Amino acid sequence: MRICLMIEGQEGVTWDQWVALALGCEEHGFDGLFRSDHYQSFGHPAEWGTLDAWATLAALAPLTSRISLGTLVSPVTFRHPSELAKVVVTADHASGGRVELGMGAGWNEPEHRAYGFPFPPTSERFQMLSEQVEIVHRLWDRHEDEVTFTGSHYRLEGCHGLPKPVQDPHPRLILGGGALAGAARLAARWADEYNMNFVPPEACQEGRERLNAACEAIGREPSSLNFSLMTNTLVGSDRKDLEARARRLMGRRGDSGDPGAYLENLGPERIAGTPDQVLDRLAAYAKTGIQRVMLQHLVHDDLESLALIGERIIPEAASL
Repeated sequence: MRICLMIEGQEGVTWDQWVALALGCEEHGFDGLFRSDHYQSFGHPAEWGTLDAWATLAALAPLTSRISLGTLVSPVTFRHPSELAKVVVTADHASGGRVELGMGAGWNEPEHRAYGFPFPPTSERFQMLSEQVEIVHRLWDRHEDEVTFTGSHYRLEGCHGLPKPVQDPHPRLILGGGALAGAARLAARWADEYNMNFVPPEACQEGRERLNAACEAIGREPSSLNFSLMTNTLVGSDRKDLEARARRLMGRRGDSGDPGAYLENLGPERIAGTPDQVLDRLAAYAKTGIQRVMLQHLVHDDLESLALIGERIIPEAASL
């Protein structure tokens, strides 16, 4: 199992913090650094700002040399698919072939209203996602010289999509959610990886089975669709350290309660504990087919956690 870091960029992460987090991932053996793609904080829109997701990743690219850089996920409501394909290719060139694109239908209606993005009904956004995934995939395809596409939401005429990505055949394309029927079919057709988020191992097992069935239905080898998890994580070297980190997180979120009670009330979809406890949780996910985990890290200036994960968790997780 490979371990990545996941940062909620809309929670006031500064450029200096982005650089420190990226270099920390490089130093401590993380497989990649992922970030959300949002323009507004959910709980603190008047206090916490956000740097643009793809501009951030492109700027981090030449400062790093090893880790993957990607989004979880870029909403279809923010960008036209031809522009999205182009910006990802730009970051791919800047990184020497290390970017990944997570795509989703979008969900935060107040954010859309604030920034003037249309927010169609769920069914329409899923149709947009279906069209966007195909367009992006085809524009990246080095065997398709010219893309013409006519759909319900997008139209391209003789688009050459040059230059092509550095990565061959293309940057990893990630879809995610609960792996329900429609999403599973879309992933089986176009995705390189499916990402479950904030669910316990049992839900991952059920999702993997639905993805396998969707792949088999179109003649795709199920094992060719990678499987990952993104979930909230809190790690401490021992119980005292864990509670101290929980208190720090609670303070950032304006909660002054008991950190012990906070930890006890975390749901089964969260991963919190000492390194040994975290490894036990990761082992349970590995049994469901999860191949890498994006650990959501919410205290952005806490680089000691990255060092702890790199020293005590990443080497052991590699054998799961």
